[in-house]
Amino acid sequence: MASFWLDFWTALQQSTAYDIWGVVTGLLCVWLAARESVWNFPVAIVACALAAVVYFRARLYSDVGLQIVFIALGLYGWWLWLRKGPEQGEVHVSRTPGRWWLLLSALALAFTATAGYLFERYTDAAAPYWDNAATAVSLVAQFLLTRKKLENWLLWIGVDVLYVVLYWHRGLALFSVQYVVFLGLAGYGYWQWRRLLRAQDTPSLQPA
Repeated sequence: MASFWLDFWTALQQSTAYDIWGVVTGLLCVWLAARESVWNFPVAIVACALAAVVYFRARLYSDVGLQIVFIALGLYGWWLWLRKGPEQGEVHVSRTPGRWWLLLSALALAFTATAGYLFERYTDAAAPYWDNAATAVSLVAQFLLTRKKLENWLLWIGVDVLYVVLYWHRGLALFSVQYVVFLGLAGYGYWQWRRLLRAQDTPSLQPA
C-alpha cells in the first residue's frame, strides 16, 4: 500500500496540465451523464481533447483515435439529447434490444481482431490487443449512452476495470486512479438510470 501511494504521489508531481484538467473534466462529464444532463457532452468533448494529448505521449495510439471518435459521438449525442417532444424524436432511457447486442458484439470483435493485429505489426503500440479491446467496448458503450440505453453503464463498469490495469501498467497513475472513480460513477449511473426507467414504465395515477 505504501508503494502504491508513493507511485501515485510521484505521478501526481509529474502530471502536466493536460493530465490534471483531463481528469477533472473526465470525472465531471461522467457525473453529468449519470444525472442525465445534456451538459455532459460539451464537457466530454473538452475532456477527450485533453486525453488525446496524454495518450499520444504514452503511445496508446488506439486511445488517441478513440478520443476523436468520442468527440464525434459527443456532438451527435449533444444534438440528440437536445431534441424535445415526440415529433422531434426525443430519446428516453430504455433497454438495449437483442438484435443490437448481436450487431454491436460482432463489430467490437472484428474491430479488436483487426486493429490489434495492425497495431501489433505496424506500430510500437504498448498493448495492441488489450488497448483495442477496451477501445471497441468503449465505442459501443458511448454509442449506447448517446441513445440512452441503460446497459451502457454495465459496459463502462467492465471497461473501467480494464483501463485501471492498462493505465497503471503504462505509468499513467493519475488516469488509473481516475478510472477507479469512474467505476463508482458508472455504478451510480446504472442505479440512477434504472430509477428513471422504472419511473417511465410506471403509469401515473390519474384522478377519477
